[in-house]
Amino acid sequence: MLPSETVKCPYCGEYIDLFIDPSADEQRYIEDCSVCCRPMNVVVHIDEDGVALVTVESENEA
Repeated sequence: MLPSETVKCPYCGEYIDLFIDPSADEQRYIEDCSVCCRPMNVVVHIDEDGVALVTVESENEA
């Protein structure tokens, strides 16, 4: 099972869980919020210790 990270939607402000693939160093993709269905730009960076840093932005911020 993939690990998850809890992030706050930049549109509706609800907290949602995103599943993270730790096998890639950096990932950029668009995922719809599971609450308001608006598209979020997701950036995932995995550091040397395998810890994920996840940021989400609205389309206007990217």
